[in-house]
Amino acid sequence: MQLSLASKRARIAAAGAALAVGAGLYTAGAASAEHSVPRTDKEIPNLTKVTDKIKAYYGDTVDKNGQHYASPDSNYAKQVADIQKKAKAQLEKAVKNQSGSGKKGAPKPAIVLDVDDTTLLTYNYELQQGFHFTPESQDAYLKSTDMAPVFGMPKLVNWAQSKGITVFFVTGRDEHQRDWSVRNLKNAGYKPAADTAHFFLKNKKTPPAYLPCGATCTTVEYKAGTRKHIESQGYRIVGNFGDQYSDLQGGYAQHTYKLPNPMYFLP
Repeated sequence: MQLSLASKRARIAAAGAALAVGAGLYTAGAASAEHSVPRTDKEIPNLTKVTDKIKAYYGDTVDKNGQHYASPDSNYAKQVADIQKKAKAQLEKAVKNQSGSGKKGAPKPAIVLDVDDTTLLTYNYELQQGFHFTPESQDAYLKSTDMAPVFGMPKLVNWAQSKGITVFFVTGRDEHQRDWSVRNLKNAGYKPAADTAHFFLKNKKTPPAYLPCGATCTTVEYKAGTRKHIESQGYRIVGNFGDQYSDLQGGYAQHTYKLPNPMYFLP
């Protein structure tokens, strides 16, 4: 997930559209007109109801300090667990194929993971901000607070590393947020090193030479271009994990895994 430009976040509106589709409130033709001006109020999901559905889906729990957290017994957690089960089965096949190939110099298996809502859960931050992202509020939160891990992801990622799969993190967070992000990943239980060789953040001031789009990359261009760079170093990306379709598009991965996220949409 890329958390850098508020103008790119179709936050509750996107969540409402997704939930409305599931509830049958939108027709098939609405998808092609999702950015058109509504003709009546009936075409617009009620924000309060959408928020309530999101909270119910995540199993909203509130601690003594009034902070909101997702529940490990929630439908969200169950859906994530199903995706992880399928991913692990495919990764096991990749490890088996790698060990059985016997080819010297064969590409090394790797996985690529987005950060926000793929490895770290932004739910508490979203509730604090009322689903209204700003770069300033994100900086303040990341600097002082650790996000909880996405349920089950540390176990899956650490298992992958133990099987000889190299782990890379590719996020739309800005380069100046690196130290906070590294701290959070470590404290959340991720064992793979989130060093400069394995953790890629967006750097608009001095973009890397391997990205032809430079500082103007779209999310797809940035993520796919980074995966291409990783593969050029002798890796074969056997799994690419993200909560946005823009995390997964553009190729350079054998399998893609879309984690659920009804809170916002990033093109």
